[in-house]
Amino acid sequence: MAAGEPGNMGGYYFRFLPQKTFQSLSTRETTSRLRQWSMLGRIEAQAFGFDQVFQAYRKDEFVMAFFKDPNVIPNLKLLSDSGQWITLGTEVKKIEAINIPCTQLSMSFFKRLYSEDIVRESGHIVKCLDSFCDPFLISDELRKVLLVEDSEKYEIFSQPDRDEFLFCLFKHLCLGGTLCQYEDLLNPYLETTKLIYKDLVSVRKNPQTKEIQITSFIFKVTAYDSDGVCYPSTKSHEQTFSYFIVDPFKRHVHVLYHCYGVGEMS
Repeated sequence: MAAGEPGNMGGYYFRFLPQKTFQSLSTRETTSRLRQWSMLGRIEAQAFGFDQVFQAYRKDEFVMAFFKDPNVIPNLKLLSDSGQWITLGTEVKKIEAINIPCTQLSMSFFKRLYSEDIVRESGHIVKCLDSFCDPFLISDELRKVLLVEDSEKYEIFSQPDRDEFLFCLFKHLCLGGTLCQYEDLLNPYLETTKLIYKDLVSVRKNPQTKEIQITSFIFKVTAYDSDGVCYPSTKSHEQTFSYFIVDPFKRHVHVLYHCYGVGEMS
């Protein structure tokens, strides 16, 4: 049986947790920023509970069981091609769940942007001559370091750095939606990344070492029906994503979803 295809669903049962809210996405300041970045109304976080011990090596079974569950099907939100929030409405035949490393506990991860002159001491992002990395306009050194692999400073973040969930979240916010208005200052990106990251990711103190450690497992998820990709969208885009953030202790899964397009403007 191919990975991620239906089989024994491992006995996982899920329940929707509508009472769980994600303040990081709904504060006045975040709402204003998401509007500027053309992501407002197109980004969503939802929470679900589950009833069995989570085992990371069985992630494909877990994710497939999620998409098959009668409590998930009518509640999991996604955007239609016309920009309306809908539920799945199709039978998932196959899934792909990519492990996303999540080890970073500090925003000092991004200090190199200052030391490498991507950002000035004042916090202003250094501008550059306009170019395109389809479909993104690159008008500053930050977008260049995020997108242009042959740029001079691309390697200040190694591939393992770029794989980290903290980096992925930061990059998604920096690139935004179709009509994204870029920031002149780095801080709005860092602040919003930190708020959402803390809201989604679980930590606990190791009883032996007393050190704080991340306990969440994170997967970037794609689902397929008989016609092809059906989730997070039938149209593939770097800025269309769904991350499943699994807390094995609380037995919760947080779903962070975004579909690239024109966000709400008012």
